[in-house]
Amino acid sequence: MTDPAAVAPWHWSALADSWTPEPVVLALSVALAAGYLAGARRHRAGGGGRWPWYRTVAFLGGLAVWVWTTCSGLGVYERVLFTDRAVQLVLLLMLVPMLLALGAPVSLLAAALPEAGRGRLRAALSGRVSRVLMFPLVSTALLVAPPWLLYFTPCYGHTLTSPAWNAGFHLLPVLLGLLYFWPRLQLDPVAHAYPLLIGVVITFVEVVLDAALALVLLYGGHVIAEPYYAGLARSWGPSPARDQFVGGNAIWILGDLVGLPFLCALIRRMVVTGRAETAAVDAALDAAERAREAERARTGRVEADGADSPAGERPWWLDDPRLRHRYGG
Repeated sequence: MTDPAAVAPWHWSALADSWTPEPVVLALSVALAAGYLAGARRHRAGGGGRWPWYRTVAFLGGLAVWVWTTCSGLGVYERVLFTDRAVQLVLLLMLVPMLLALGAPVSLLAAALPEAGRGRLRAALSGRVSRVLMFPLVSTALLVAPPWLLYFTPCYGHTLTSPAWNAGFHLLPVLLGLLYFWPRLQLDPVAHAYPLLIGVVITFVEVVLDAALALVLLYGGHVIAEPYYAGLARSWGPSPARDQFVGGNAIWILGDLVGLPFLCALIRRMVVTGRAETAAVDAALDAAERAREAERARTGRVEADGADSPAGERPWWLDDPRLRHRYGG
């Protein structure tokens, strides 16, 4: 943990040429990267085909951003500048977990596990705890509430003065972000599949709440942790009030920039899912028509147009939870 009093004046090149170790993040990142790559190899060796390269790039990219956010110049100046900490928060809470979720690691794990292991994983995902954590209102609160609690409770000061709290700041936002992006993207198995449109609506709500937090930081008239920052007695850089103003803008702008690709990913998922559902219904209708034609040819019986189903038989797609809402079921 870098001594705030010992750092040189901040400069842009510090984002690339200044480094500080964060042992917990480094160890977790190496372990997760090794496990993911081993799972991808096992998936291919087990006959599942080549694991999508873009999933691997997304997951490893998320780990790389995690390490860079905590160990680069952002980590060096994280307890010196409010803006530095604000940028870290957005990256750890939104960008890192979004990239990790895009890697679909749970699906890869399920494919690599034996049948018994997959059964236990399915049981865990369908349990009460998973259902509660992945409920849209709960997972959204887990993403939106932490920044407010961080800045307007003593927690923020603790992350500046305690190595344990600082390490927790590097870990907890990533976990909370995963609990949000995992059920929203629905690339991995989830406790309950909610319509993707809910994720689009929630994204807009989250953008509004992020903007509200930024406005409070910009114009609320209260400097967060002012005694701490004043006590550093920096001879360089902005004043604590100006630093907070820049950091509030960083939260607003970066939050919107990170939310944009997530929104695009959700819309793409909606389009792809809609096409797949339409193709499934078309294929089922074609198969049913072929079966009727074969039956007519076998019996020599000609049915009237519109008699598509025997009396009392309900088309399957009206009972499919993924499709019935589209056909008035």
